[in-house]
Amino acid sequence: MKKNNNLRSLAAQLIERVVDKGESLSAILPAAQKALSDKDGALLQELCFGVMRTLPQLEALIGKLMERTLTGKQRVLHYLLMVGLYQLLYTRVPAHAALAETVAGAEVLKRANLKGLLNGVLRQFLRQQEALLAEVDQGTQRYWHPGWLLKRLQAAWPEQWQHIVEANNQRPPMWLRVNRQHHSRDAWLALLQAADKQAFPGDAPDALRLDSPAPVSHLPGFEHGWVTVQDLSAQRCALLLEPQNGESILDLCAAPGGKTTHILEIAPQAKVLAVDIDQQRLLRVHENLQRLDMQAEVRQGDGRTPAEWCGEMQFDRILLDAPCSATGVIRRHPDIKWLRRDRDIAELAILQREILEAIWPRLKSGGTMIYATCSILPEENHQQISTFLAAHSDAVAETLPQGQANGWQVFPTVDGGDGFFYAKLMKK
Repeated sequence: MKKNNNLRSLAAQLIERVVDKGESLSAILPAAQKALSDKDGALLQELCFGVMRTLPQLEALIGKLMERTLTGKQRVLHYLLMVGLYQLLYTRVPAHAALAETVAGAEVLKRANLKGLLNGVLRQFLRQQEALLAEVDQGTQRYWHPGWLLKRLQAAWPEQWQHIVEANNQRPPMWLRVNRQHHSRDAWLALLQAADKQAFPGDAPDALRLDSPAPVSHLPGFEHGWVTVQDLSAQRCALLLEPQNGESILDLCAAPGGKTTHILEIAPQAKVLAVDIDQQRLLRVHENLQRLDMQAEVRQGDGRTPAEWCGEMQFDRILLDAPCSATGVIRRHPDIKWLRRDRDIAELAILQREILEAIWPRLKSGGTMIYATCSILPEENHQQISTFLAAHSDAVAETLPQGQANGWQVFPTVDGGDGFFYAKLMKK
């Protein structure tokens, strides 16, 4: 990627890598932010995530404003135009500044000959904004989701799908988990309020939702492990697991370690093994353990082949945060909408089933397994657990709050947690 100080051109290059090359924004954005100030890094994130969120609308607007789409070597300017339109529609950047910086981005990208084109298109949008928006905000594109995903949501959740889509299109709230080993939730909230910030309790005992997102450096005691950034729905996993001191506990698919550390906050004397297939992401588990001054064994391994990383070990409790479509966390990772494909769902369901089958024998008789996903699709959730229960007479599903016997589906809500699914399986 070219080095430059123009955030708009940098955003356009990142967006091109996601949409045209299938790279994850969460994987490539941090490296781009490293060379930036906190303020510029935050703006770059806002531009990239914002364009990912509103992509169909921006695509339709460009289709109305231009006779031909920019392709080939000029393709990056198509995304630069999206960045310009997003600023004009959804940010507080003054129109003249958004226009000037976006047009200047063409020069940084060595496309100075097309500055006039960009300037003309963006100015035309400003003149015709109301009429253009009325035209493009029609049909399914107004939902800002790919057609295949809308069809799945409508089929699975005929009464809830519009609420799900609406929540997906919002900026995500910032949820925190107060470390009960240091402070009660109320005691830490008092420290936060003393720092002129406000937060609201959630329905998990350690959960607080910030009034507005803030850098972790502004959170009292973050560097000492007093608090962790973790969504409300993700916090329920360790709570439902109910870990006890002295138990042997497996956290499978553990990276980046939020649930591992939560288990140890609840049961600091538990013997926890954290396993993930991604060696690079396991670095985050080590970092989180270090920040919270906690001990767990961390190993790289594939959930389908436990003998390779734990021999014949068995566990009192297992938390399986299974690989999934991540359709419940779209508001947090809007590029998921454009990276996932319809065919992925069946492939993920097979992978989940293989992991479940491989890991179930590692649970002791009388033990507890939590199967969790950040998906809202039945194939990965209720259907997966129903199939598993039918094949395993030694498995019993505990009915969870507001859930069915084979699991509890949570939908994303504007001020609540992400979309999540939990099943609590007991072994006879």
